[in-house]
Amino acid sequence: MDDHREDMRQGMPGWIIAAMLILAIVAVGGVGFGWYNYNGMINTQQSTAAQLKTAQQDTAQQISALDERLTDADASNATLQSDLSAVTKRLRVTATQTDLKKTREETAEETTQIRTDSEQKITDLDTNVKTQLATKASNDDVSAVNSSVTVVKTDLEGTKNDLKMARSELGTLIARNHEEIDVLRRMGERDYVEFTIIGRNKPQKVGAFTVELRSVDAKKNKFTVALVVNDLRTEKKDRTVNEPIVFYPDGSTHQANEFVVNSVAKDKITGYISMPKNPGLTSTVASGN
Repeated sequence: MDDHREDMRQGMPGWIIAAMLILAIVAVGGVGFGWYNYNGMINTQQSTAAQLKTAQQDTAQQISALDERLTDADASNATLQSDLSAVTKRLRVTATQTDLKKTREETAEETTQIRTDSEQKITDLDTNVKTQLATKASNDDVSAVNSSVTVVKTDLEGTKNDLKMARSELGTLIARNHEEIDVLRRMGERDYVEFTIIGRNKPQKVGAFTVELRSVDAKKNKFTVALVVNDLRTEKKDRTVNEPIVFYPDGSTHQANEFVVNSVAKDKITGYISMPKNPGLTSTVASGN
């Protein structure tokens, strides 16, 4: 058999043997190249996985840093809003105090002018009476003049009584009863809405506002009420009769209203709300059941 193989080898052309060797070399080279590529691919996958992991860690750190910056920014924003609110309130208080001072000065000037006008009226009346008495001797003329003097004196007494009323911090006169409210209403400087609130913890409408009686101390003439103005509720504790409560319904420092209670009884208060002049307003009375 060996002789047969040897004969076959001797009988095969040389180029076939060379081709087979080349094929064998190529096959071995292909296997080696494939193994090299496989190892390279594995290394590339491992390197890519490591880079992805590093990128994820960096991204997580950046997100954490951004969260911290956002938290700091929110805290700074809250602080700025608080500071802005405080500054706004201070500016409002300053503006209110300035307006009150100006109102007091104007009220003092008006009071002085009223007194001056009253004194001038008395002087003019006296001069007029003396002149008429000197020129007219009949009893009828004297009676007519005396009647005019009585009317003017009555008007002057009414003016003097008005001046005796206490004034609020806004410089407005404070009425102590229904009659004095009518006097102020006839003066035409402000509008007045009278009210009677009966029963505690029962919110009741008074004009454009809501009033809730919280408690009453009739012996000490004190009361506690809650005012609701533009959906804002404010409680005024232990206030006394004829003590004006000033409030600004629209946040303006120029349109102040006054809440005044003239009398208190068991679970009952009576008074009025004074407002800047509004031609369309009509007086109303609020009462509980």
